[in-house]
Amino acid sequence: MSIRQEKFAKQVQRDLAAIFQEKGREWFGNQLVSISEVKVTPDLSYVKVYLSMFTAADRASVMEAVELHARDIRHELARRIRNEVRKVPELTFFADTSLDYAAKMDRIFDQLRKDPNTEDPS
Repeated sequence: MSIRQEKFAKQVQRDLAAIFQEKGREWFGNQLVSISEVKVTPDLSYVKVYLSMFTAADRASVMEAVELHARDIRHELARRIRNEVRKVPELTFFADTSLDYAAKMDRIFDQLRKDPNTEDPS
């Protein structure tokens, strides 16, 4: 990403984080949803938002709630960045699975540390 894209992505991430903090309980109940990464196209018209869901037992229902409120989220973002951009970008939300992957790898390493070395002598 270019410097312009990175700056815009950071600004969008900060604004979306503030929106999710303010409206998250209303939209998602007690689920903790945070913005883990934001990627922006070179023309700044499309934004991919990666969401981390820490306490969510059912991620699919949280993603459904996010999609249900996507229009409200974009409207709130537009209200915050209207003086900085000509066109408010289209938002696409994705579940970030990097925390799940890291936890899975931790479990594997823990299991390897606990098991005795069972190499075959032949």
